[in-house]
Amino acid sequence: MTERPTLDPVVLSDLTTALSEDRVVIDGASVDEFKDPYWIPGDDTYVGSAVVFPTSVEEVQEVMRIANRHGVPVWPHGQGRGGYGGPSPVVRGSIQISLRKMNRVLEINEELAYAVVEPGVRWMDLYDAIEAGGHALQLSITDLGWGSVIGNSMDNGVTYQPYGSDFQLLCGLEVVLPTGELVRTGMGAIPDNKAWHLYRRGLGPSFGEMFAQSNYGIVVRAGVWLQPKPEAYAPLLLTVPNEEDLEVLIDSLRQLLLERTVTGVPAIMSTFTTLTTIFEAPAPPPELIDDEGVRALAEQYGIGAWSVRTALWGRRAVVDANLARIREVWEAIPGAKVISHRIFAPEEYGEIDRETDKVQAGIPTMKLIESGQWPANLGHAAFAPIVPLSGSEVRYVMEQLKQRFRENGLNFIGGLFALNQRTACVVAGLTFDLNEKEGAEKAYALAKQLVREVGELGYGEFRAHVDFMDDAQSIYNWNDGAYRRLAETIKDAVDPNGILSPGRHGIWPAKHREE
Repeated sequence: MTERPTLDPVVLSDLTTALSEDRVVIDGASVDEFKDPYWIPGDDTYVGSAVVFPTSVEEVQEVMRIANRHGVPVWPHGQGRGGYGGPSPVVRGSIQISLRKMNRVLEINEELAYAVVEPGVRWMDLYDAIEAGGHALQLSITDLGWGSVIGNSMDNGVTYQPYGSDFQLLCGLEVVLPTGELVRTGMGAIPDNKAWHLYRRGLGPSFGEMFAQSNYGIVVRAGVWLQPKPEAYAPLLLTVPNEEDLEVLIDSLRQLLLERTVTGVPAIMSTFTTLTTIFEAPAPPPELIDDEGVRALAEQYGIGAWSVRTALWGRRAVVDANLARIREVWEAIPGAKVISHRIFAPEEYGEIDRETDKVQAGIPTMKLIESGQWPANLGHAAFAPIVPLSGSEVRYVMEQLKQRFRENGLNFIGGLFALNQRTACVVAGLTFDLNEKEGAEKAYALAKQLVREVGELGYGEFRAHVDFMDDAQSIYNWNDGAYRRLAETIKDAVDPNGILSPGRHGIWPAKHREE
């Protein structure tokens, strides 16, 4: 453990004047509440010097001006609840900007089915506002309801209803640039434009996606697309019996996605993930369980080697027809099952008892954490490459991952998300005991090994932990790293002092590059 970074007294004075003393936190214990809870115990590589809590756009702008005057790096987060490092900064000693207190739902428009929110609004907050207003709308959400709608979406977080496909949820952003200047994307560049949150593009270059996973600005307001509550909602579980059935599973699912029978974001889960997610069984221990033990667990719960969690939404006749089509395609696989225990009308949502079915209905839940099925001492990291949604490609990547997990004595806990009709994100979870430093170091070492070795096979991550953002970005090296050079050129133009999230996803400002 090295000496903690501290904030210069002049910077502290400026921040306290701009905000208030109670919204500038510098004591070590309080600052440590905003670091990755699953990082290596006793390691303070990614620790901040202070946490500030602005409550308005103007205060965010002033914090950025102060950071520019003093050349101090800042690292913003919405709720800071997510994985991949949570709110921890890449550059040690950064000022962490927590946007939790900017938590207003600014608008809900039922006619055009959208909302406007600030970055501190959680999935559960927006859901509550929709329900309290009596709006016949629903929201595509993540598995845990405590995250920031904007923060999670801007970091490529996965949601499961149709707008989750290709990250369509957000539309029309208001952004504080690193210099403190305020900009609106798309049609928002026109004063009082009524289509700002309805149409993503504008005239000329489109900048909305530029702020996703970037260090080019802080999103302080965004439109969120909603969908009308459907007449019928059918949660589904599709299973196949054998490990080698993964290839035909992927090809069958792709067929259903391309023909638009399935329109959401299906989750393809291994045995362990199915047990913890669907059946809410205790998480497996970090110690390796052999293939025979995995099969025994699958047989105990009546599932196969692989499962697909998905759902249907729409008019009852359409849902019935699509369910019949799914059965036709799926049951052509020997031993495969389509499990559909009930179709719900909106007024029956209160009767949904399975937590994972609530998620696909847009009802936030914290069951994965509150149930205790994941022990408090169980840490996790992840490796998450993008793979073509082709059975042979997915099978090949899975074989590469599982081989390396076995070699390191770890269970493979994970699966895939079909992010659109043509690609999937593989999420390979690495678990360890938070009380054992050696086990945590082993897990992160394996993550870096996967980034490097699977990357050399041509598969890059869609989201990376702060500890290996540089490693992940180095895989994107076509034409001697032309993509990174372009990103760095933009970085230097919008952030001439290099103070906003330096090193985020491997993009560094000029003053840090040689380091």
